[in-house]
Amino acid sequence: MKALGIAATGMLAQQTNVDVIANNIANANTTGFKSGRAAFKDLVYQSQNSAGSLTSAEGTARPVGTDIGLGVQAAGVIRHNAQGGLIQTENQMDLAIEGSGYFVVNRPDGTQAYTRDGNFELSAEGQFVTLNGYDVEPAIIVPELTRQIEINQAGIVMAYVENQTDPVELGQLTMATFINDAGLKPLGDNMMEATPASGEAVQSNPGEPGIGILRQGYLEQSNVNIIQQITDLIQAQRAYEMNSKAIETADQIMTTTNQIK
Repeated sequence: MKALGIAATGMLAQQTNVDVIANNIANANTTGFKSGRAAFKDLVYQSQNSAGSLTSAEGTARPVGTDIGLGVQAAGVIRHNAQGGLIQTENQMDLAIEGSGYFVVNRPDGTQAYTRDGNFELSAEGQFVTLNGYDVEPAIIVPELTRQIEINQAGIVMAYVENQTDPVELGQLTMATFINDAGLKPLGDNMMEATPASGEAVQSNPGEPGIGILRQGYLEQSNVNIIQQITDLIQAQRAYEMNSKAIETADQIMTTTNQIK
């Protein structure tokens, strides 16, 4: 009786599914968060009779085989990289990416991470940093006595210092793009890192062909669809219950068989 093991793999798969859905729901209000979807694949099959095998000496053959599957397993979590809605904050340090691309962040260990979270602030030295204090790359240093910062769609940063009428250009923010965004590894803290699956980061300026633009005073909301997540959660619950029922049924069959013996 293989049904016990097969149904057990189904229950484990739905547990993974529920974990992914729960994480999506928990991050429904996380800036720049991209929802995930659990993907599954069937396990190997045990072939009892092969399709095309002979069934008689006259050369008749089986039109179909008897292949019994051994269950299911998680193949991975696919990230849904669709654009999240933009919410206006009126904070001059907040930036949203409209389109493709990621902000580049320097981590304390010297490596770089990538984020869609443009909730930036200034460090004690006047440099653009994340809420964790990580430096934004390239470095933008805002001079003292700056009364206003302007960042256009192309990422050029300008500052109005003291009573000066003309702004001072401080630099340009760049973004990174990847051949396979889904291959980025999530690190937490709204950051991801490149992997061999994602490919190397390609540095580009906002607004270039195929690259998103920047919106100052906005933040990108999570792209989690709560209604869809609740629907998926109900489906996962029903699938888990059905696998549990399959185990109960298989157990009852085995009990009946033992009683017959």
